[in-house]
Amino acid sequence: MIMAVSQPWVLPLRCTLTRERAHAYRRVIQTLNELGASTLGSREQDVIRHAADSLIFSRDLLQDDSASEALQDVERLCRTLVDTGRLKQTSATRIASDISQCGPPPPAELKAA
Repeated sequence: MIMAVSQPWVLPLRCTLTRERAHAYRRVIQTLNELGASTLGSREQDVIRHAADSLIFSRDLLQDDSASEALQDVERLCRTLVDTGRLKQTSATRIASDISQCGPPPPAELKAA
């Protein structure tokens, strides 16, 4: 049975995939490959991948609940990994920062604050 997929990988309107966002996404994937299954379980890797995927396609974190929740999930995961001694603080900070950079820039009114 062949199923037709209409408009695969359509980006949301006004989604700006900048070079910086693409580089951040690549760093996340590279970090996952470096850490591997010896450091992160498959569920933990999935949480990180899901967040990076959600953020790279998000156009506005204030209106994208799914991407915002995915980012919060990663921040909680990173805290847990550091608190349990499974990941160094520097590595956790790098992961969280790179994932955050996959997302859209904050609105202009938040930048000015």
